[in-house]
Amino acid sequence: MIRLAVVGASGRMGRLVAEVVDGMPDAQVVQRIGSSDPPRFAEEVDAVVDVTLPHVSPEVVAAATTAGLPVLVGTSGWSGERVGSLRAGRADGAPPVLIVPNFSIGAVLAARFAEQAATWFESIEIVEAHHAGKADSPSGTAVATAERIAAARAELGPVAAPHTDQRARGQQVGSVPIHSLRLDGVQAKQDVLFGGSGELLTIRHETVSPAAYAAGIRLALAALPTLAGVTVGLEPLLFG
Repeated sequence: MIRLAVVGASGRMGRLVAEVVDGMPDAQVVQRIGSSDPPRFAEEVDAVVDVTLPHVSPEVVAAATTAGLPVLVGTSGWSGERVGSLRAGRADGAPPVLIVPNFSIGAVLAARFAEQAATWFESIEIVEAHHAGKADSPSGTAVATAERIAAARAELGPVAAPHTDQRARGQQVGSVPIHSLRLDGVQAKQDVLFGGSGELLTIRHETVSPAAYAAGIRLALAALPTLAGVTVGLEPLLFG
């Protein structure tokens, strides 16, 4: 039995994590902490789940690892640069940190497909849409996807993205323009568009219900005690 503290427990992801854990025979939420509350953990806690806000998440991770507790991060905002800083500042033997930009299995596969396509097209852009209450943009999933595209194209160079001086051209991550929409009636949706001579390839993933995240949450919680160091994404858990 793994006993969890959920930080950000009153938010939509915090409530979903608690709901998923309630259906797991080998996990239990024993402490609920708000995003604005100090991250202090009860003695019976075995691991921490962070589903707070981008500016709060690093404090939660630091508090959890200082307390010797593994932490599962489901908060957006963990760019490659931030993950690198976390890895560089870790002490030997520090508890594991698993950072998951998106708990949807379909989203993980879509990002993998985008990485594979990245070397075949020079013109690549991302359009992502989330519910109006999402606090950050671009989304963590879009940032992670763009970083993977950039890594896949390391030997080819940046994508072709004209007129980047214009604000409407989006925010560039790894040279890939990202356009963020925040709309009522939307759960989560991402299109990665690849333009080529005479063709357009679109890799689309859409979440229509929070139920899409349940399998990824269960997978991450089951794997967390077995990990070491800092792991990013569900892909290492799915494909090794």
